[in-house]
Amino acid sequence: MLKSDKILLRTLQLSDLDFLFEIENNKENWRYGTENKQYTKEELTNYITNAKQDITKAGQFRFVIDLENTPIGFIDLFDYTANSAGVGVIIEKKYRRRGFAKEVLKLLIDYATKTFKIEKLHCSIQEDNFVSINLFTSCGFELDENKEEYNYYVLQNA
Repeated sequence: MLKSDKILLRTLQLSDLDFLFEIENNKENWRYGTENKQYTKEELTNYITNAKQDITKAGQFRFVIDLENTPIGFIDLFDYTANSAGVGVIIEKKYRRRGFAKEVLKLLIDYATKTFKIEKLHCSIQEDNFVSINLFTSCGFELDENKEEYNYYVLQNA
């Protein structure tokens, strides 16, 4: 568990099933990710059951962003290698633009660099998603390259 003044980053629990179902199957969110498909509750229950696997074995880890015992989003480490990982964050619409994403991104950067000794974090953001671009660049990520509709950002020697 990771904690700041307002936010707790914790592992997925079966009690998060309805929230996970809502976020993953919301087609408005699909433009931000790579898995654009509907998930069944059975598929997501299996995912939650296996979500506690160590990042060094699974190559990824999803944290629930918890505000006063209410899940408001997720932040993920993925494509994990010995010295790098991808980062993705999604906040439920009604909790956006309140500083929570920046707060959890800073927590995750600190955790990834200190716990796993990750030297490079990366993310891909659609070039017209200025809110996410501002979020990641405000936390030290720099534009690495532009491909098609996506900008690729890195945080070196995090």
